[in-house]
Amino acid sequence: MVKTGLFRLVKEGYLADFLKDRRLGLLCHQAAVLPDLTPAHVALKALFPEELVLLFAPQHGLSGTAQANMDFSADSVEPETGLPVISLYGPRLFPQEEHLAAIDVLLIDLQDVGCRVYTYVWTLLLCLKACARAGVAVVVLDRPNPLGGAQEGPLLEPDLFSFVGLFPLPMRHGLTLAELALFFKEKMALDLELKVVPLAGWRRDMFFPETGLPWLPPSPNMPRFETALVYPGQVLLEGTNLSEGRGTTTPFEVFGAPWLEPEKISHRLEGLPGVYLVNCEFVPWFDKWAGRVCRGGRLFVSDPRLFKPVRTSLLLLQLIKKEFPEFEFRRPPYEFEWQKWPFDIIVGNKKVRSLLEEGLWEGILDEGLEEFRAETRPFLLYT
Repeated sequence: MVKTGLFRLVKEGYLADFLKDRRLGLLCHQAAVLPDLTPAHVALKALFPEELVLLFAPQHGLSGTAQANMDFSADSVEPETGLPVISLYGPRLFPQEEHLAAIDVLLIDLQDVGCRVYTYVWTLLLCLKACARAGVAVVVLDRPNPLGGAQEGPLLEPDLFSFVGLFPLPMRHGLTLAELALFFKEKMALDLELKVVPLAGWRRDMFFPETGLPWLPPSPNMPRFETALVYPGQVLLEGTNLSEGRGTTTPFEVFGAPWLEPEKISHRLEGLPGVYLVNCEFVPWFDKWAGRVCRGGRLFVSDPRLFKPVRTSLLLLQLIKKEFPEFEFRRPPYEFEWQKWPFDIIVGNKKVRSLLEEGLWEGILDEGLEEFRAETRPFLLYT
């Protein structure tokens, strides 16, 4: 079994001496657990009963109950430990001066899903910046990238920065949160004391089931590892009037709309590497097309190492846009942006939307990827 940063701190004492007798804050969520499912905040409060004084929660809240896209979480009190919980999604997006004045070190333990638009990466970055300004040290307790180390574009363009992208990463970034923290510190020249508790036993060719760790949904619409596999592509549907399956038990694995006729396109998607598509019907009970029967498809990944989620979903959207006049791109607002097109923000490149119907987007996916790999290579912690 892979050992997480949390496990190595709690069970092996990794960096425990550094943290002893310092005032600690902890940014975590419900997927940050030990292998026996003990939550990070409970385990660390037992290890540091006097030192741990404050909890922070990312999007979806500490317990993962809030839905997406500006469904805010309020500050609260965690009932088991009695610790105050400061929400970093809603009233604020990063710790304020008064929060950081109460701590000496911020520990960060978040399960990411390996995709640029998943907001935990950007909560991490904003916390690094805030801690650098306040002179607070940061310790990242690392967790596996569920999708391994493979990368897929396009890189985010700077004029499309938003809370689903604040630095030029590819859609599938292939890094762990600790590697990203080290990379951000260097590239942004942050004057910050940053330490990491690395994973033990993890390799870049591993997918999450190979880690032996339990999967807990890191957000309400990420119930399974299989969801995370398709997410870097299917999240693009959030920028359209297609249902991406929110409001069903298989979000992102299914897609559709009341006007979609999947039999017109499904045969043209046969033979895609590592995935096959099955026509289906479903009824979302909230979000787009709530309460209406949607016709569409469900993606089944047969070989994660061959499957290219971004390419697959862009090809799917290309066919749907060309075949169905009812298809539309969603209009703002989206994740605190009131002007930019949501699809552009998500895909990270303004050309893709206009090139979609003609199928001329393929080359954009690889733009800048080799340079990104070279740029991040010095910060890789795992082979």
